[in-house]
Amino acid sequence: MINTEPLYIMNKELIAIVGISCRFPGATNYDQFWQNLEQGINSITEIPQQRWPIEKYYSPNPEIPQTTISKWGGLMQSVDKFDAQFFGISPREAQRMDPQQRIMLELSWSCLEDAGYSPWELSGSQMGVFIGVCNYDYNQLQHQDEKSIEGHTATGTYTCIIPNRISYFFNFHGPSVPVDTACSSSLIALHQAVNAIKEEECSMALVGGVSVLCAPSSYISFSQLGMLSPTGQCKTFDGKADGYVRGEGAGVILLKPLAKAIEDNNYIYGVIKGSAINHGGKARTLTSPNVYAQAQVLRSAYGKANIAPNTVSYIETHGTGTPLGDPIEINALKRSFKQLHQQYELPVSEQPHCGLGTVKTNIGHLEAAAGIAGVIKVLLAMKHRKLPKIVNFEQLNPRIELEGSPFYIVRETQDWQQLKTETGEVIPRRAGVSSFGFGGVNAHVVLEEAPVQVKRESFSDRPSHLLSLSAETEQALEELVSRYQNHLEIYPELELADVCYTANLGRAHFSHRLGIIATNPQELTEKLKQHTAGEEVVGVFSGELPKNNSYPQVAFLFTGQGSQYENMGRQLYETQPTFRQVLDECDELLRPYLEYPVLKVLYPQEAQQSNSSLLNQTAYTQPALFALEYALFKLWESWGIKPNVVLGHSVGEYVAATVAGVWSLEDGLKLIAARGRLMQGLPAGGEMLSVLASESKVQETLEAMSLGEQVAIAAINGPQSIVISGESEAVKAIATNLESTGIKTKQLQVSHAFHSPLMEPMLAEFEAVAGEITYHQPRIPLVSNVTGKLVTGEISTPQYWVNHVRQPVRFAQSMKTLDEQEYELFLEIGPKPILLGMGRQSLPEGVGVWLPSLRPGVEAWQQVLSSLGQLYVQGAKVDWLGFYQNYAHQKVALPTYPFQRERYWLDTSGSQEQKTVNGDPSLVVKLLNQGNIEGLTQELNLSEQLTVDEQKLLPKLLTALINQHQKYLSIEDDVVGDYYDE
Repeated sequence: MINTEPLYIMNKELIAIVGISCRFPGATNYDQFWQNLEQGINSITEIPQQRWPIEKYYSPNPEIPQTTISKWGGLMQSVDKFDAQFFGISPREAQRMDPQQRIMLELSWSCLEDAGYSPWELSGSQMGVFIGVCNYDYNQLQHQDEKSIEGHTATGTYTCIIPNRISYFFNFHGPSVPVDTACSSSLIALHQAVNAIKEEECSMALVGGVSVLCAPSSYISFSQLGMLSPTGQCKTFDGKADGYVRGEGAGVILLKPLAKAIEDNNYIYGVIKGSAINHGGKARTLTSPNVYAQAQVLRSAYGKANIAPNTVSYIETHGTGTPLGDPIEINALKRSFKQLHQQYELPVSEQPHCGLGTVKTNIGHLEAAAGIAGVIKVLLAMKHRKLPKIVNFEQLNPRIELEGSPFYIVRETQDWQQLKTETGEVIPRRAGVSSFGFGGVNAHVVLEEAPVQVKRESFSDRPSHLLSLSAETEQALEELVSRYQNHLEIYPELELADVCYTANLGRAHFSHRLGIIATNPQELTEKLKQHTAGEEVVGVFSGELPKNNSYPQVAFLFTGQGSQYENMGRQLYETQPTFRQVLDECDELLRPYLEYPVLKVLYPQEAQQSNSSLLNQTAYTQPALFALEYALFKLWESWGIKPNVVLGHSVGEYVAATVAGVWSLEDGLKLIAARGRLMQGLPAGGEMLSVLASESKVQETLEAMSLGEQVAIAAINGPQSIVISGESEAVKAIATNLESTGIKTKQLQVSHAFHSPLMEPMLAEFEAVAGEITYHQPRIPLVSNVTGKLVTGEISTPQYWVNHVRQPVRFAQSMKTLDEQEYELFLEIGPKPILLGMGRQSLPEGVGVWLPSLRPGVEAWQQVLSSLGQLYVQGAKVDWLGFYQNYAHQKVALPTYPFQRERYWLDTSGSQEQKTVNGDPSLVVKLLNQGNIEGLTQELNLSEQLTVDEQKLLPKLLTALINQHQKYLSIEDDVVGDYYDE
């Protein structure tokens, strides 16, 4: 009988793994790592001369002192390189940092991104950091020459600084712990992290292990102990097993309570069901494996996990490939599983059901990182539902007996079949991972595949999506684009909504930016290709932010009357919950003042003739525009796009005043409804005329024709764009006069002559309504239509709004005011981009980025998304959480940041590089350190053929250089001083 508990009990005992990053021999990421595992690639190579002169230390004869019988290793690429600039670390300090520190910084960033987190989002959180590390090679390199030791030597090489620097850089406040139990270090770190989360010492935890081989000393020592393979291979469980080959690598995973991971829509790689650690006490020797202790730690781990042995289908063994260690480990496995069968009262399996393997046959023994390498291998096997083959296996070690046990060797890569209960119920894939330290500390972790995640119901999905990509440099952004293009081609099944959700919400946003709008993954891939090829593509936006790290100042322009049309913004009403909710609220608040609900006016059930529709009756036009624009504003606000200044054109100023807090939404709607109703009640017959002439020319014409009492300037929209308004006959006469002088005019289709003397009869009643409103001073800057300047206290009086009805709209002056305030980013909040066109006329040519919210003939969602993309690349701080608040998307694995690495390494060969940077500097560096301007001038004059003019400039330039260099030295040298000063 197979035992199975309810598959997932959501309690704090279950911990999910939600992020992975790694660098292993032959693999710079986990996709490459999996390909190597699946194909059974052996990544062991000879140690290159760049590490150390192998001929000096290698001998096939183990009797020769100070030599090693191994000249092989599983080695990572580019361990000497690091993106110091990205992490804000000076070249001088980077060179002194152990590559283990540098690699773990980069992998921590990548792991958080892989989990769908912007690393800055977690700043200040109770994140724990637990890192297994037991290698001190780079410390040895730095101490070879005592003269070269400096302040950064200490902070660069202490193993505690590996987790501590991660916590420092990301501003994590949870435990930050290095773990050294030799070969079991990273599994012990994992065990400690799990317990810390359960004890609520941290909310999540980064767990990892790292080992980088920089020096031959440990090779020599381990060789003298008889641990290393003279053939340079791990032949685990094979009859030819002769020791292990050393490897280097690093891996990091992110742990989080399972229930929280499901709630937060994290992608879950696997679940930690239980873990256990112990020490065997006194054994035959200090480093001898202890079969009883190993069996006990397995039994304890499965007991904590509450998992029966016949539900486990794979064990990632410690499996070093030593002739003594391998048989002991198998005996411990058999012993523990036999005892577990007895505990659960289960019969011994007739057929083996639990595969055995070890990653050490692929990449060597990573020592402190061995456990995390095994865990990552199992998680990837669960993801791909395959068990990778064991490498270098030909014939079972005669000391190992597997017959009659649940175990078999995974000789070839195979599908990972799920076990079933006697009743046919499927059991999740389960596996154990073992690590045994050579000092006797043992660890075993029980893993289970992730539960099937069902998407929560949400609002109907959006028709198209915006992907944001960014990087610190242009080169890094190009590389990131390429990675996304490849990733989408490899994983065409990814949903575009999930890709954009993860990239937008789960990445930090840097100064070099790209925004791409697409409706499906194929379109996105194609647009990425076109952008890479340098083509101009619709729906692709790029930008580089200034170095001052400030967000751009955005001006919101609220459109006036004449911009309305039926079904404006309808798609947003049908697809965007925030927009819909606000428009519904406005509709409800307007019901006491309107005969027909404003929603029915905006979105009529049956199409009506446009010129006779209610929407074009000013009693409905004005409140309808107000409601639509306020809903647009709230939509933008919910996405983090907030105005630094507001400006409205006529009716638009009422919305601007509401946004600025001059009055409440209820009062604003009450006032605009009264305004529209009173204007509607005035006699028809007035006209408005657009004139392509200057204000002075129009004013001169009015005075010359003595029509100033019947006609007024209603709006100054630009230097050569004036609107006049008044009695029909008078307006027509002026039009004829102007046309005769070659000035173009155009009659506007309006119901009344707004902002003219014909408005006078409504002013008294309107003033009475305006007197009922509660006013406040604006909370954000607001530019007045009446003055064209930033408002002062007068806007919070009824008289201002009475004057507003009658006075001209000074839009051109308002735009000049914005220009004087150095605004260059303009977002129009209205149904048509009318103000954008007029605004351009008032500003110098080429100034400004002009973005509409809506545009007739363009799908509302497409337009608003396009403007959001352009705002993003201009540096606006988008609230992606708000953007996705009504939508249930899944975080998915995507490409992580492409670090732009440079070489930082101690050169112990006495080469020119070391002379100029460390120890014994060149003459120029000495003079620079001394601040010797005269000496430097003389040296450069001798070594360079400088002109007379260049020689005159040299002292001034050198003075500036020395000042900067001395500042740098004072900061760099005060490592200990900083500690004590604080």
